Amino acid sequence: MIAYFIEALGVLNANRTRSGLTMLGLIVGVMAVISIQVLGAGLSGAVNGIFSSLNDASFSIFPNTRQGDFSRARIKAEDIQKAKRAIPGVIEGLPFGQSPRYVRIGHKNSVLAVGGETDERYFINPMQFGRAFTPSEVAGSAHVAILSPTAFSRLVPSGQNPTGQSLRIGDHRYVIVGVEEKPKATQANITREDVMLPYTTYTHDIAKGAFLFGARFIVNDSANLSAIESRTVDYFQKLKKGRVHYQTFDRRQITSSIDGIFNAVTFVVALIGAISLVVAGIGILNIMLVSVAERTREIGLRKAIGATRFQILMQFFIEALLLSIIGCFVGMLFGVLIGGLVNSLFLVKLSGVVAPIPWLQSIAIAVGFATIVTLAFGTYPAYRAARLDPIEALRYE
Repeated sequence: MIAYFIEALGVLNANRTRSGLTMLGLIVGVMAVISIQVLGAGLSGAVNGIFSSLNDASFSIFPNTRQGDFSRARIKAEDIQKAKRAIPGVIEGLPFGQSPRYVRIGHKNSVLAVGGETDERYFINPMQFGRAFTPSEVAGSAHVAILSPTAFSRLVPSGQNPTGQSLRIGDHRYVIVGVEEKPKATQANITREDVMLPYTTYTHDIAKGAFLFGARFIVNDSANLSAIESRTVDYFQKLKKGRVHYQTFDRRQITSSIDGIFNAVTFVVALIGAISLVVAGIGILNIMLVSVAERTREIGLRKAIGATRFQILMQFFIEALLLSIIGCFVGMLFGVLIGGLVNSLFLVKLSGVVAPIPWLQSIAIAVGFATIVTLAFGTYPAYRAARLDPIEALRYE
């Protein structure tokens, strides 16, 4: 068997230009398919990174804005606390929404989004300075605040640790206890407020009985999240006593929806790339048929001195196999390289998450395509060479 491979390598080396051009289509096709697979994994990791600050055991609910009488479905802070006590599995209920307010630290002031948050058991963003809220601060409606990176840059341009300083929102004074760490992506602007107060303090000082955008609930078991979401929707529909409609979302819904879109796009683009593999396979078929025609007298001589049909078949089959293996291997390397570079240079900077490169999947794709191309387009020329009549082959000019 080794002799077949050595001989096949010699034939391919003697026709380097022809062999290289034949493999080029295969290289491009495999490279396209695998780079798309690597980028798909990177995009999935980027999505998870962008929404990493959302708690897995939490969900938000808000009125569906497309319903006829939207005002009947609006939620107040007292509704959230009623739901918290009435719905099994809910351990915390927070106002969901932001209120623009003038915020001042010393002589610096800015209009920022103020919102309510809970204590360190559920506060999952890392801190640059200070700490998260404590349960006693939340329970006691303490006048404490946490700054986002946006608020920190606007109100504390010196960049010094502001914990312990006073912050004023209207007539109320709060003590800064922490500053969120600056994320590697823009998820802070997506999922967080600029200035965070304990949700009890926010409800008392800022919301003051007004309607909220929605509510956010934290549950005791993320495995039961979907069931608790359904119970919460049913509860609010009964509470409002009318035909009202609500929407819910959580981290899993967001990531699964976006992942589904990316997977569909990845599949379509990979399918387009696979078309070039068919073209490459036809190229291999054509070149192998040309090789059989050029070496007809050689085949006749081999048969005349005792070569069997199986030996002739293996000789040409292994030539096609080597073309496929080399093309698919080079295409795999370039595909992983291109996908990995795009992932590290762009997607990682966007999300801060380094997604693992699907090596096993890439190798499986390369091996699979090499096998399919060889069997589909390399078998017939080898079979045709093995079927040649030695007398006719020796007479061939």
